[in-house]
Amino acid sequence: MKKILLIHTGGTIAMEENKSTGGVNTKETHPLEATLRELSDLAEITVKDYVNLPSPHITPTHMLELAQFITTHTNSDQFDGIVITHGTDTLEETAYVLDLVLQTTISVIVTGAMRSSNEHGSDGPYNLISSVRVACEDQSLGKGTLVVFNDEIHAAKNVTKTHTSNIATFQSPQYGPIGIVTKRGVLFHHTPIRSDFFHVKNFSKNVVLLKAYAGMDGNLIKAATNSADGVVIEALGQGNLPPATVPAIKELISNGIPVVLVSRCFNGIAQDIYSYEGGGKHLKEIGAIFSNGLNGQKARLKLMIALENTSEQDQLQRLFLQ
Repeated sequence: MKKILLIHTGGTIAMEENKSTGGVNTKETHPLEATLRELSDLAEITVKDYVNLPSPHITPTHMLELAQFITTHTNSDQFDGIVITHGTDTLEETAYVLDLVLQTTISVIVTGAMRSSNEHGSDGPYNLISSVRVACEDQSLGKGTLVVFNDEIHAAKNVTKTHTSNIATFQSPQYGPIGIVTKRGVLFHHTPIRSDFFHVKNFSKNVVLLKAYAGMDGNLIKAATNSADGVVIEALGQGNLPPATVPAIKELISNGIPVVLVSRCFNGIAQDIYSYEGGGKHLKEIGAIFSNGLNGQKARLKLMIALENTSEQDQLQRLFLQ
C-alpha cells in the first residue's frame, strides 16, 4: 500500500456554512474525518496540519514555507506522494510556487473545494479521494506539482481558476488537462515539459502586478512601483501598451527594475510583434521581458523567485521563455 502525506492548509474544503447567517468560515475541527476513513482503503495516510487559513490569507511566504515543510517531512519519512488541501482563490499560485522550488520526483497534488463541507453537492470529499488516487499512481511521478479537481488533472504552470463558484472552475486555457480521473483508473494523456527549478530561502523582493487598459498613462505605473524591485504588467493583446505608458516603462528599465509583460488575454502568449510606439516589438527593444504564456499572478511569483537568484536582464529573459 502506498504511503501518502496529506497536508491541510485550510480553505473552503475545511469550512462549514452557517445555516442561520449563510456565511462560510473556518472551523476548529476538520470536516473530512469520514473521508479520511475511506481513504485508508486506498493508501496509508499520514495527516499533517500546516495552517488553517482562507486562501486570500495565504501569502508567498506561506507558500515557500509550505515547500520547506514538505521537504522536511519527505526527508525524514519515505512517502510515495503528497496531497495538499487548499482554498481555491490562491490555489494556483501555491501550486506554481511548489512546482518551481520543490526538488522532488514524487507526486505532489493540490486540491480543494468550491462548496463547503455541509453544502449540498459538496465537492471536497470527492476531490480529495481523486487526489489520493492520482498521488498513488506511478504515472504521476516526475510531472511536477499537479492540480486535481472535478475529475481532471492539470499542470501547475497552466491551470487557473476560471469561475467564481462553479465546481469546474479550474481549467488550463489553450492547453487543457494533462489527464483525467475515472471510476476505473487514472489516465494521463501527456506530460508537461519541466525546466524551471529554483533554490530560494525566502522572499525579499517586492514585485508589483498591474493590468493595462485603454488610455492608460504612466501615472499609475510610477505610483505603484515607487518601492518595487520588479513589475509585471498584463498587457493588451499580444503584449502591447498605450503609448503614454512608455516613458514610465523606460524609466523603470533604466533604473534596473525589470518589467515583465504577459497578456491580459487568457489564451495565447505575449510576443514582440508590433513596432508602433507601445507595441510589443518596441517595448522589447527598450528592454521589456516577455513571458511564455504565464498569467499575471504566476509571472509575478516567478519574477519574485528569479530575483532571489539573478537580476541580469538576459538571464531573466531566458527564464521567462521557458
